[in-house]
Amino acid sequence: MKKIIYPPKLKRGACIGITCPAGYMDAEKAATCIASLQEWGYEVMVGKTLGSESKTYFSGSDQERLDELQAMLDDEHIDAILFGRGGYGMSRIIDQLDFKKFKKNPKWVIGFSDITLFHCHVLKNYSISTLHAPMAAAFNEGGNKNEYVLSLANVLMGGKSRYHTAPHPYNKKGKSEGILVGGNLCLLAHAIGTKSDFETRNRILFLEDVGEYLYSIDRMLIQLKRSGKLDKLAGLILGGFTDLKDTERPFGTSPDEMIQALTAEFDYPICYGFPVSHNKENFALKIGGKYQFTVNKSGAVLKEIK
Repeated sequence: MKKIIYPPKLKRGACIGITCPAGYMDAEKAATCIASLQEWGYEVMVGKTLGSESKTYFSGSDQERLDELQAMLDDEHIDAILFGRGGYGMSRIIDQLDFKKFKKNPKWVIGFSDITLFHCHVLKNYSISTLHAPMAAAFNEGGNKNEYVLSLANVLMGGKSRYHTAPHPYNKKGKSEGILVGGNLCLLAHAIGTKSDFETRNRILFLEDVGEYLYSIDRMLIQLKRSGKLDKLAGLILGGFTDLKDTERPFGTSPDEMIQALTAEFDYPICYGFPVSHNKENFALKIGGKYQFTVNKSGAVLKEIK
């Protein structure tokens, strides 16, 4: 495995670009985010895809979204890129992106949900770390002051992360170290077999999802297992599975129960209920970061060690 490259921390006066590479977002929903980034000491460059005039689900045509993201990846005056929102659309443009300049001048790229595909792609193909973290809308309704959004500020400023979560009856005790990978379950399943596929051997994998049917969660988890993604992990972290739906005839199994059954044969540490999700509980995590993972009777601790 190639040595992983970590973009530099952001100094005061650094520029953060905001773009929407997937779903549409109203410009006013990013106002608090922009003001907060400026309060943190950063300049902000807002792309045309935020609040675009698109009449479709997307924040612009594939070409418009591609061109704006490409420009921000290439621009040496932009020190980090924060995605306005996810939704769906990254997989429609990811293979057309040119990372030549980005490889020479890596910068933090920030987002989650549909952005999971970008994280997987960049780590696999270029060994560059990215940030699975709150996006623009998370700053609203006081979110700019909560510990989850502030965890993003900490990482951007060069701070190391240490997160603790409460005990859970399904937790599997143990201690390990490994490179962190993961994100949205749907997008991880979507990446398998593509140029954005992800490695899990001796790595710590984290999962979360939103708005899916229970049977669909089960199907995607089985896809991970059948493809060998759960076999040789250093650890497994389960975040929030929120706003789930059920069929008229109940599926009869919760995501936690599905995962417990699918991982019963494995002896690596596993924790449930970790604060990474589509709700406000969404700590900033370095994809490609090296972490120590401990699960014991007191709960679970994920500590960045590099």
